[in-house]
Amino acid sequence: MTDKKMMKVTLVRGFFGRQENHKACVKGLGLRRMHQIVEVEDTPATRGMVNKVSYMVKVIGES
Repeated sequence: MTDKKMMKVTLVRGFFGRQENHKACVKGLGLRRMHQIVEVEDTPATRGMVNKVSYMVKVIGES
């Protein structure tokens, strides 16, 4: 069984009134509501998305 690294991300600021590409990153991470927690695979692509909208999201945990 492959053991993929995962990380939990939550949305701590609203994305209304933000740039379109930042909104796309938030939606691409699977976040739809404030304080929603999603578990995404820890890849360079998702790390870049989290880095781009780091002022809106918070990484809770990594496994």
